[in-house]
Amino acid sequence: MEMITKMVMERPVVIYSKSLCCMSHTIKTLLCDFGANPAVYELDEISRGREIEQALLRIGCSPAVPAVFIGGELVGGANEVMSLHLNGSLIPMLKRAGALWV
Repeated sequence: MEMITKMVMERPVVIYSKSLCCMSHTIKTLLCDFGANPAVYELDEISRGREIEQALLRIGCSPAVPAVFIGGELVGGANEVMSLHLNGSLIPMLKRAGALWV
């Protein structure tokens, strides 16, 4: 958990993903299209990826990917991010976190 805490504090938006996960791809595309420039950690391609995946499950990410953190706080997975987008809350949240300057 300490490793995740450190990683999510380094950038305004952090996504934990797997390279072949279609929902992860969708969320990465959405946030990049907004200009958020998230830090993306592909858990199937990095060392300690399995350990991070287990930690994400322990903190309530189910499924573990995609797991999106904005401003150091867990937002959730694809469903939560899409809900925020559809209700108009995602862009203001990204702005507050310093991920967007528009």
